[in-house]
Amino acid sequence: MLRELNQVMDYIEEHLTEDLSLEMISEYAGVSDYHFRKIFFYLSGMTLNEYIKNRKLSEANKELLQGETVTDVAFKYGYQSMDGFTRAFKKWSGFLPSDVGKSGVSKSFPKLSFTITVQGGVTMEFRIEKKPAFNLVGVSARVPIQFEGVNNEIVKLAQSITEQQREEMRSLQNIAPYEIVNASFEADANFLKEEGDLTHLIGVLTTEDQFSVQLDIVPVEAYTWAVFPNEGPFPSTLQETMAKTYSEWLPSSDYEVINAPTFSFTKMNEPKEGYAYSEIWLPVRKR
Repeated sequence: MLRELNQVMDYIEEHLTEDLSLEMISEYAGVSDYHFRKIFFYLSGMTLNEYIKNRKLSEANKELLQGETVTDVAFKYGYQSMDGFTRAFKKWSGFLPSDVGKSGVSKSFPKLSFTITVQGGVTMEFRIEKKPAFNLVGVSARVPIQFEGVNNEIVKLAQSITEQQREEMRSLQNIAPYEIVNASFEADANFLKEEGDLTHLIGVLTTEDQFSVQLDIVPVEAYTWAVFPNEGPFPSTLQETMAKTYSEWLPSSDYEVINAPTFSFTKMNEPKEGYAYSEIWLPVRKR
């Protein structure tokens, strides 16, 4: 994965003056758009869109230092107007692009490269499981993509589930894990910004295919799953584990994420308020 990520950094450098769509980049990387953006975010601490914008403005700064006109540089790096470029450049650097040629003031943002750094020797618990095909059955909605914090739209979705829906889900549940799961899939593919929606389903795993119209169904093929158990303060421990699967485990493992629903479940620890046991199920395949 590290080799592929560094190849993507090279690809971005070669196409900085073009209209770089996130869909094109993820296709080049060979992983789904949503998963690639998560890997990049957890490794770099910034969105892919931020990185591309910073690299373009850094190269624009370099060319302004070399005497290129503000107009030529603005259009070269994809800005449709001088005003748009000037606002973006000033917000990024703190000074006007015209100041670069006049006084030689400069700011840079170097190209990223990824390496493995071993820190602390902390082990990460996981297991690999193969599962037959099953259906995810439950209640779903389109919600904003959000990598961190509480997603209020998912909270609303959970609160909307009726007792009748819960009873039917329990009756259908016949494959492990025998828990109510949260599944995410069908992330928007085309972004002008690092924004968009995905489908979030709260439901159960089942091999049944007969159910009422009050529930949604998502067929899932037979896959291999990397399972990451975690226990601690909720939801921070779950979110930290998810971040580590992308920033530490995937880059150094022999597996890659495939374009299929990921899901997790959480069981609150009643004696310890605010604590929970969770598992994250990531669909993977051998490289």
